[in-house]
Amino acid sequence: MAVTSREIRALQPYQSAAPWVQRSFSVVHLATLLVGMLAIYVLVGWVVAWGQVRLHDLRYGRPRTMHLSGFVGRAEEAHGQPTHFIAMNLNRQVIVLELPGSDPTRVRSWPGPYLFGAHEHLTPVIISLADVDGDGLPDVLLNVRNEQVVYLNRDGGLRLPTPEERALLRAP
Repeated sequence: MAVTSREIRALQPYQSAAPWVQRSFSVVHLATLLVGMLAIYVLVGWVVAWGQVRLHDLRYGRPRTMHLSGFVGRAEEAHGQPTHFIAMNLNRQVIVLELPGSDPTRVRSWPGPYLFGAHEHLTPVIISLADVDGDGLPDVLLNVRNEQVVYLNRDGGLRLPTPEERALLRAP
């Protein structure tokens, strides 16, 4: 048996017959990646919005309601019971209920702003007490969608400020 030597050529890397085919594959891969990223972005946004609604359901219930008790200078508080406030978003209408001295027989109510827009019946209403007019009595503050509504504590009740009083209010 005879041994012969023969020159072996180096293998050439695979090359497509048309270079535009390689470019089109990279464009298809890039487009698929972008569509996938967009789908993930939409899905994550939906999950975050869903989670926020569920968190507000746990925190504020349906209809969205918040309770607060505090001493605001009512005659009914003389027995040591604070006034109880309830702020609620009842079908897009904000309502504030006041139980002076926590006495349910003397409930007073004040209408708040009406909320416009999609899903506004799920917007929580945050209530707080602060003296914003400097008279020594805590006033009621409603925070709805980062807007604040002030009810001044005057003459044994709550009322919206006049334009002159609004100019004199200070931030809480």
